[in-house]
Amino acid sequence: MTRADLVPLLREYRLAVVSTVGPDGAPQSAVVGCAITDGLEIVFDTLEETRKARNLRRDPRASVVVGWDRQMTAQIDGVADFPTGAELQRIREAYFQAYPDGRDRLAWPGLTHARVRPRWIRWSDFTRQPPFVFECEADEPR
Repeated sequence: MTRADLVPLLREYRLAVVSTVGPDGAPQSAVVGCAITDGLEIVFDTLEETRKARNLRRDPRASVVVGWDRQMTAQIDGVADFPTGAELQRIREAYFQAYPDGRDRLAWPGLTHARVRPRWIRWSDFTRQPPFVFECEADEPR
């Protein structure tokens, strides 16, 4: 298995839990609608005044869980950013493929799009016996 093999698996899921670091260092989590780019970036929209947006602007470390049903899940640790310009347009297009109604939300005041770039990934499939677990860091499978 490679990181590229994870893209279609993760695209089967539309929700993720994004965990961020709060101002006091405590973890804070939120469920988001997400899209997965061909490069395995996790993209979601949010409002600037949300805890997650404020937290990620202060400390870009994020942990994401995708898939908690069907006995398959991905745990992803990475770094978040809020792209601008051409990169923003690229990740928005990926998001709009998963959420066409996301275009309507562009009119919302304070709407922004965040991207999490994975640094560590663990994919677990407990439908197999024995369970299948794949881990990788950055772009290196192991």
